[in-house]
Amino acid sequence: MKKSTNWPVTVIIALCSLLILFPLYMTVAIALKNPEEMARSIFSLPTGLHFENFANAIKATNFFNALGNSATITVTAVVFILLTNSMVAYAIARNMNKRFFKMLYFYFISAMFIPFQIIMLPVVKVTTDLHMNNIPGLIILYIVYGLAFNVFVYVGYIRSIPYELEEAATVDGASTWGTFWRIIFPLLAPVNATIGILSCLSTWNDFMLPLILLGNQDSYTLPLVQYVFQGQFSTDFNLAFASYLLALSPMIVIYLFAQKWIIGGLTQGSIK
Repeated sequence: MKKSTNWPVTVIIALCSLLILFPLYMTVAIALKNPEEMARSIFSLPTGLHFENFANAIKATNFFNALGNSATITVTAVVFILLTNSMVAYAIARNMNKRFFKMLYFYFISAMFIPFQIIMLPVVKVTTDLHMNNIPGLIILYIVYGLAFNVFVYVGYIRSIPYELEEAATVDGASTWGTFWRIIFPLLAPVNATIGILSCLSTWNDFMLPLILLGNQDSYTLPLVQYVFQGQFSTDFNLAFASYLLALSPMIVIYLFAQKWIIGGLTQGSIK
């Protein structure tokens, strides 16, 4: 039986898609205009393609230095998040019958409800006293801050893995450490992809934590260097939007190719 198209829903989805794509259109259009074109009409298509805006933005922001900082922080944080958070979640998931681990699980979950603004000043004070107001300190904070949500996702997925696999490995002489890395961790590939992509997006796009933590301009990430276009009385919107486009392009490409992993990892861990 042939299914008919639900046109009302289709129209609503199309309109919502246009609303989502409109900011991206504005970013590209303004980045390719000069100030005179933008003064005439901010919504119109550019009459000429001013690619020099991108070259000027790269020079003004020291783009490649900031790109290297963002890439270093993001890649290092994501790798250690996958390695450490999965181990914590495994220990909790396989010991949920014990009171300590169950309380630890709910302790991590409760951290998801604490706004960052509440702990912002104590974080600045502690990191400064420990001389962690630098890139390594920032990476450590990203690993810790993602623990609550990541444990929540990992535990749900790990509990859906049959325990008999680990029992068989134990009979064959594998230790707990060996069982995790040889049996469990390879099975975590879908949820690892989900956690990795979400952590990558949040770390790359984060503005607040680098702003309050990094004091050296040579350590600035891509979101921070966008401040260079903000003057006291005016903003160079054309260069600013060109720089925004350069900064967000890597994450757009990664998300377009990896979005199926995000959905797949979350749904596979939702049913036991």
